[in-house]
Amino acid sequence: MRIVETLLRVLMIGAGLVAGLPAIAFDGNRSEDAMALAPAAPAMTPMDAFRSGARWLKAGEPAKAVNSLEYAAENGHALAQWKLGRMYADGEGVARNDLKAFDYFRRIADRHAEDNPNTPQARFVANAFVALGHYYLEGIPKTRVRRDPERAREMFAYAASYFRDPDAQYHLARLYLDGVGAPQDPRTAARWFGLSAQKGQFSAQAMLGAMLFTGGNIPRQAARGLMWLTLAKDSAHTTDQAWIGKLYDSAFQQATEDEKALAALYLRRWLETRRE
Repeated sequence: MRIVETLLRVLMIGAGLVAGLPAIAFDGNRSEDAMALAPAAPAMTPMDAFRSGARWLKAGEPAKAVNSLEYAAENGHALAQWKLGRMYADGEGVARNDLKAFDYFRRIADRHAEDNPNTPQARFVANAFVALGHYYLEGIPKTRVRRDPERAREMFAYAASYFRDPDAQYHLARLYLDGVGAPQDPRTAARWFGLSAQKGQFSAQAMLGAMLFTGGNIPRQAARGLMWLTLAKDSAHTTDQAWIGKLYDSAFQQATEDEKALAALYLRRWLETRRE
């Protein structure tokens, strides 16, 4: 699941995270002369600046958008910090700069780690923890951010447990499965894959399905494993279809007719519960 697409829908939420500021004029361009000529201009809050940045992005003006977003971010607007972090991490409208992205995500984690996990804006806070986890997992070359798998596990674990974030749960499971930054523990990995899979994270569904189908370090449940693999195959994004498709094809070819029939029954029940 690509949480970024979902988070973009809540970018305009979060007024409660905005720090109040003295009123100044702000239009996306830093112009002291313009502000001096219009001292009576309407007050511009960090939320106003964030919305201005969103409009500049929509208009295809990333430079002006960055000015607006930076103003909002420097004055405590967490959504602006998150958006800038994603822009620098992905090279979206700006030159990619992983260190800048790291710093924006770190500011969110430092200030909002104890936000209510049941609010919509908590999703981007969790995403910031996940992003930090990836940076610690690999490090950022030629910067102060060194590879630290144990720190990466802490980032994933916090977002997985406190915010119950499915992406964090998936990545935490991978660490336990591979024994990176944590003791190798397939059963713990399967538990985290399961929590993530229940929320619709297709990569977790695929990994859980493969583990259940083959058994080994966990009790084998071939039909249920095939069900999870079917769900993963149907919802996987293009970039993940190849590896998930291979896991599904391998399981389907090995499954007995009874296992396939039971997997279809499990799948129908799953879909019925999702419609309720």
